[in-house]
Amino acid sequence: MSRHIVIYPGTFDPLTFGHLDIIQRASRLGDELIVAVAANAGKGPLLTVEERTDLVTTECRRLSDDGTVKVPVRVLNFSNLLTDFAREQGASVVVRGLRAVSDFEIEFQMASINKRLHGDLETVFLMAAEHQHFVASRFVKEVSRYGGDISSFVPASVVRKMKQIGAAHD
Repeated sequence: MSRHIVIYPGTFDPLTFGHLDIIQRASRLGDELIVAVAANAGKGPLLTVEERTDLVTTECRRLSDDGTVKVPVRVLNFSNLLTDFAREQGASVVVRGLRAVSDFEIEFQMASINKRLHGDLETVFLMAAEHQHFVASRFVKEVSRYGGDISSFVPASVVRKMKQIGAAHD
């Protein structure tokens, strides 16, 4: 019997409660979930790929330990094409989160390119939870940069890391 592996890729710079909501929901779509942390140097991430991978791993472990996520979850980072990474991992589904209509256009284009590059790879869009639809990592970084309270947007592990980084830049 073949296993259905689902990939949820992202930069996760930083990981938000919105990302965790999508992780929880994506975990119900297959037999295994890979949360794929993109190196994505082109976006100029604040956190290193290793820091982002560690934070995602910590929070995914918590979701597994408390029974929220019932399938195996692997957190891996990648720096190649998503379609190549998906092929290497044997994944058949990519999950992408949508916050607003404005997200749809770029996500639709990426899904179309991915389909052209890897015809067996399906993209599934999950709408952000109503209470998370406005949260974007770039806004979290901005609020954090100016010393604002980000604890309602991100897990405590991310709050600690962002404070650590803020102190390093002072």
